[in-house]
Amino acid sequence: MNLPIFPGSVDATGQPATLGVMGGGQLGRMFVHAAQRLGYFTAVLDPDVDSPAGRVSHHHIQTGYSDAAGLAQLASLCAAITTEFENVPAEALRALAASRPVAPGAAAVAIAQNRIEEKAHFTASAGVAGVSCAPYAVISTAEQLRAVPADLLPGILKTARMGYDGKGQVRVRNMAELAVAWAELKGVPCVLEKLLPLKAECSVIVARGWDGRIVGFAPQYNVHVNGILAVTSAYEGNMPPALAQRARAATESIATHIGYVGVLCVEFFVIDDGSADGALVVNEMAPRPHNSGHYTLDACDVSQFDLQVHALAGLPLPQPRQHSPAIMLNLLGDMWLDAAGQARTPDWQTLLALPGTHLHLYGKLEARAGRKMGHLTITGADVASVRAVARQAAQVLGLPGLDCLG
Repeated sequence: MNLPIFPGSVDATGQPATLGVMGGGQLGRMFVHAAQRLGYFTAVLDPDVDSPAGRVSHHHIQTGYSDAAGLAQLASLCAAITTEFENVPAEALRALAASRPVAPGAAAVAIAQNRIEEKAHFTASAGVAGVSCAPYAVISTAEQLRAVPADLLPGILKTARMGYDGKGQVRVRNMAELAVAWAELKGVPCVLEKLLPLKAECSVIVARGWDGRIVGFAPQYNVHVNGILAVTSAYEGNMPPALAQRARAATESIATHIGYVGVLCVEFFVIDDGSADGALVVNEMAPRPHNSGHYTLDACDVSQFDLQVHALAGLPLPQPRQHSPAIMLNLLGDMWLDAAGQARTPDWQTLLALPGTHLHLYGKLEARAGRKMGHLTITGADVASVRAVARQAAQVLGLPGLDCLG
């Protein structure tokens, strides 16, 4: 590997230092912005002609993720390549890695693509990480369905692949409901997770370099509505300190266990085990920047996307400093639709008059219910003022999750 790749440099053929990303959604768009701000050229491979990242990149290769010609073109343009979401085919990343540095690597992405592999990884690393996943069973055959232990019910049945934002998940109370749910999911490989007494949800974002150095952010406290992230609170005191420290240490251990390179988010459940703070259970990992880390763009001196660029290019990884407490509100397509499903314009005039508001829209041309269209981060001098403005903003926009703001 020819690392580090310095911004603004030009190779022997006259090609400017270019960083590539597989996937053209909002995460790719924010990566592209971060890379370009440093002085890199960028290239995006995404089949959508209107992809948010493709619209702002120097190069947009409009092909499928497994298209050999498209992958060859991306490799010819780029000095190093990353991915913006975990469902890019791992084989495509493996093919790119034959000639270019790719971070995260295909092996790490393959783990995150399959809940069965992910659970096995969490179980294998539990001894070092100090945190395990919820009790679970793999269901790939009728025999495995019949052999499910009774103490795993009630539970949540999740497809092994392609489930996100609440998709591919069904709550079941008993064996009869489990059998019906598995049939409704077309009998695809699944995991059944035991339903645990949930107190809270949190996530930790770290970046690990090619040299093994790890930096990261304090844990974020998250609220989901209908399986989609609604509110992220990021400030000192959002979680008990000991619990936050355990979550950060577990995330670093999980990253180290697989030799991860790049930005990694690990999501945790905080469950009620009778103790004052509760206990941590690891839920899933995302081999990329994460929705819950978008506040870092406005509340930190180094964002998760800056770290993604640094890690990929082999640049030093600075330890981020959060300079302002922050609350992030997810903006879904529902905001652009009235009760009858007709298009409307959110009240930006009132919203943007509120102090400390930072609006980020992703350049998506069509608003649909449940589609992530943007986010709003509120920062301020203290937690009380941030919470007050966040309540106002949520009321103006009609956003869910308001009760978590007190």
